[in-house]
Amino acid sequence: MLLENLSWPEVRELKVADKIVLFPLGSFEQHGHHMPLTTDTDIVTAVARRLEQQRPQNILCLPTLWPGHSTHHLAFPGTLSVSQMPYITLVCEMCRSIVKMGATKVFLLNGHGGNDIPVRAALRELKTEFPQVQFVFASYWSLSSPTIRKVRESEPGGLGHACEMEASLMLYLHPEKVNMKKAFRDGRSKIPQDTYRKGDMMASRPIYFVNEFDEISDSGTVGYPDLASAEKGKRFLEGIVNDVLEFVDDFAKW
Repeated sequence: MLLENLSWPEVRELKVADKIVLFPLGSFEQHGHHMPLTTDTDIVTAVARRLEQQRPQNILCLPTLWPGHSTHHLAFPGTLSVSQMPYITLVCEMCRSIVKMGATKVFLLNGHGGNDIPVRAALRELKTEFPQVQFVFASYWSLSSPTIRKVRESEPGGLGHACEMEASLMLYLHPEKVNMKKAFRDGRSKIPQDTYRKGDMMASRPIYFVNEFDEISDSGTVGYPDLASAEKGKRFLEGIVNDVLEFVDDFAKW
């Protein structure tokens, strides 16, 4: 069920407490020379809508929150960012509205890595304010890491930003927005692949540090977009949706 298609009396009649409220989080930021500023929002929206289509009676899907915390991309023109503290406040305010509708289970599905830390902070505040409401947060690639590892062809360093996976997903979802003639590898040579500074979105680091994106990439790309294809994007998307749906079905039992 899509919230945007309902009138307020229809929402009032819904038993929102019996549904999972799905709140997708995107961004509006640079994605190299070959992909649009809407990439993260386009991808997470596609995942969320397919989840809703699979479970229309169990999921109330919200429109994607397209402003994201993208401060690290501001050196690249076109990026629109909300700073960390206002973004925490924004997520909290949106979730307060969701709770006002009667929600007891809220799943914040993330499509942009920069949102991770502020959303975790927001959930800490929300738990204190609404102890009876279950808020969960996950990035789609974290829930789908087995599928992504299976489909990818690139070596470590090939998945990062505007990379093999994101370019493949966009070639499948919105081919008219992608210009593969302008796609090229970048980033890996500037990110040492050692124990502490692994430069791949599927690699966990034992330490935490902050980079501005222009420090690690001249083009805005990190990874191997030249390996992307629409066929691969279809396989990525179907696997991601199945993996995230497995969590949604489990969450419904909590």
